[in-house]
Amino acid sequence: HVQLVESGGGSVQAGGSLRLSCAASGYTYSHCMGWSRQAPGKEREGVAAIDRQTTTTYASSVKGRFIVSRDDAKNTLHLEIGSAKPEDAAMYYCAAQVSAYCYARLDASAYGYWGQGTQVTVS
Repeated sequence: HVQLVESGGGSVQAGGSLRLSCAASGYTYSHCMGWSRQAPGKEREGVAAIDRQTTTTYASSVKGRFIVSRDDAKNTLHLEIGSAKPEDAAMYYCAAQVSAYCYARLDASAYGYWGQGTQVTVS
């Protein structure tokens, strides 16, 4: 049973930082993983992804402000939100690709496992 559990969401001031985490279990934590977000009334947007070699990719809207990382010893994925903007407010989801033959990509169709999300608000 694959489980992805996000944590670390909350309120952050504009210009501030927040660190999200995603704990993975019941899963071979060696695949490509990513973060997506969805604001009310908007489509889900992939914002960051990382492969097994820690190659990363970012959406243009967050590049230079967000950092995705992984701690394979702890089966944990992180997303550091920096220089937060009001438009960063959303539900953030952790996701994992099913296939081990993968690369870091943002499109949601690549991901077969999803967490329940953690809410981020920007004030």
